[in-house]
Amino acid sequence: MAGWNADTAAGPLGSGTVTLVEGSSFCISAANGDINPELPHGVFHLDTRILSRWELTINGQTIEPLAAETREPYRALFAGRVPRSDGYADSPLLVERLREVGAGILEEITVRNYSKRPAECRILLTAESDFADLFEVKEARITREWTETRVPGGDSLEIRGKWEGIRKSVVIRAEGAGAGARALGFTAKIPASGSWSTRVSVVPTLDGTGTPFAHPARGELSPSDRRREEWVAKIPRLQVANRSIERTLRRSYEDLGALRIQDPDHPNRVVVAAGAPWFMTLFGRDSLWASEMALPVDPSLALGTLRTLADRQGTVVDTNSEEEPGKILHEVRLDVSSGLALGGKSAYFGSVDATPLFVIVLGSVSRWGFAKDVIAELLPNADRALEWIRDYGDRDGDGFVEYGRPNEHGLINQGWKDSWDGINFADGTIAEPPLALCEVQAYVHGAYMARAWMAYDDGDLTLAAELRERADRLKKKFNEEFWLPDKGYYAVALDKDKRPVDACASNMGHCLWFGLVDEDKAPLVAERLMSPEMFSGWGVRTLATDMGAYNPASYHNGSVWPHDNALIAAGLLRYGYVEEAQRIATALLEAAEFSGGRLPELFCGFDRGQFREPVPYPTACSPQAWAATTPIQLITGLMRYDAHISLGGVWLDPVLPESYGDLHISNAPMGSGRITIDVTGSTSQVQGLPEGLTLHRAQRPWITELVEKAELRRTET
Repeated sequence: MAGWNADTAAGPLGSGTVTLVEGSSFCISAANGDINPELPHGVFHLDTRILSRWELTINGQTIEPLAAETREPYRALFAGRVPRSDGYADSPLLVERLREVGAGILEEITVRNYSKRPAECRILLTAESDFADLFEVKEARITREWTETRVPGGDSLEIRGKWEGIRKSVVIRAEGAGAGARALGFTAKIPASGSWSTRVSVVPTLDGTGTPFAHPARGELSPSDRRREEWVAKIPRLQVANRSIERTLRRSYEDLGALRIQDPDHPNRVVVAAGAPWFMTLFGRDSLWASEMALPVDPSLALGTLRTLADRQGTVVDTNSEEEPGKILHEVRLDVSSGLALGGKSAYFGSVDATPLFVIVLGSVSRWGFAKDVIAELLPNADRALEWIRDYGDRDGDGFVEYGRPNEHGLINQGWKDSWDGINFADGTIAEPPLALCEVQAYVHGAYMARAWMAYDDGDLTLAAELRERADRLKKKFNEEFWLPDKGYYAVALDKDKRPVDACASNMGHCLWFGLVDEDKAPLVAERLMSPEMFSGWGVRTLATDMGAYNPASYHNGSVWPHDNALIAAGLLRYGYVEEAQRIATALLEAAEFSGGRLPELFCGFDRGQFREPVPYPTACSPQAWAATTPIQLITGLMRYDAHISLGGVWLDPVLPESYGDLHISNAPMGSGRITIDVTGSTSQVQGLPEGLTLHRAQRPWITELVEKAELRRTET
């Protein structure tokens, strides 16, 4: 995850942790459903922990966990039993907790008595709310002490907090409870072979005053369910003969839906949050990549993300937050959390790649023919982003974009491998900034080409030609200075002295996607990426096993990141390496089977021959946006499915492995309409193409060839 403080990993969540997420709210709890304040657990809403302790006891006994099943990303069912006081193993009292997260949580608690005798039960729910900031919890350093007031009354308990004039409160209400200052209690006599149940809600109040958010009555759809129904209605419907792959894709759709958050300034505008639990907010890099990979599923995510980032585009030079004119932010934080963020503002700009990626995603939305008025509205932002590349990104005028933090608190590394030790030489020595990353030059090349295409589309051939020339110069210079002929791969970066950082890293795979790799070098790059040192059997490692900094259980120096592999697979397909791309895609989709169809942010880089299952990385985010969109990218990539609406073309040239079986997709967005796609092996059929679009049963030509055709067409006209 590209996080504010990637140098400081979150503490362990505890074994069997369950994470639920819905928009800007999430819940982290133990396997029995309890929330432990000594661990980074809690219910969080708008970056604030509104519930720090949530413990259910029956007759003084903590519930023993039996199972925890996530039904939807925002709902889970916990099963447990009440330990017997006499020491016998089997207990007749079983407990079910059906929990849903929304604006707070709604929990239905059921106690079942499987004894032939009635059971007297004293049921207690202990609750605490410390209103801690997300960063305080993540890093286990609670620094603010809120003045607390507890107001019990009838079946509810309100906890109020005040800190430096800021007021917050949370209301806990339970059907049939008696509220005390610390807990809500019930006395129940559960008949033989009978059950008892209650519903409990925990909701923040509005600005610490007024009426709390209302939860639905029994039998009504919750806001989370209604939001999910609206999401399902607008996205493609799919059927895959390979049921495991279908399950993974459906899980991706579900997670992507749950990771959607609203722009607080524009409630009708939806953006993609980076990931749970610690990054449920807008990120530049993460949200843009997820939007790009999800474009064939829901283009509105890309449009919302682009517009929200454009509203917050840099305007001034601020070394504290690292803002610069034209720069796209790295991360947004809400509420008092902004005071703990890097730079102390609501937005931090320490990302070197979000700015070119902004232009790339805008170009993609334009190619797919969505919202032409919005594209026109955002073109000035794209041009300001290109000005940032020229005036600030290229710090020394050598033609490459570099980064180096201008302060002591910002991120040391500002590409997607943003851990402090993420960029190193082959011998393991840390590379010193300013650093020019290889993949960032690829993104800049992609930004030039994307803007060139939009210029051609508007008839501005002069601007298009100028941008094409810039891209060509960058490609030539990159292949001269980053290529390591004695090693047969590209340097991961150039360091402060312009020395090639010679580690064999996965970053060079991104250069394939954007066409920055010379044709004569592509075979060696593909061979190196698929070598035993790089390919673990579950995916391409971030760093080769024969490098000095390699560690299979590190964050960026030997782990396997699904999104990284999705980009590599797309790049291999671009250069014609179909079997290699199929191998990566199949490995990742098989890895997803071991985690319920959900790919995590990353997993360890141990070889598949050593461990039969992917080894989890302890603090990986799950669900996480660009991991959730990875299966979508893998399948659409292997479908070789793309569009250039302004040229009237849709391209489809599938190379799905035989083991995937037939693929049927309906309700897929395409320009102003919806289409149906059927794929069997290498054959395909499309129905419902909007008027004026032609299906090409071939791989899409890349933008270089297309703009040449457009130029020729306009010249002839």
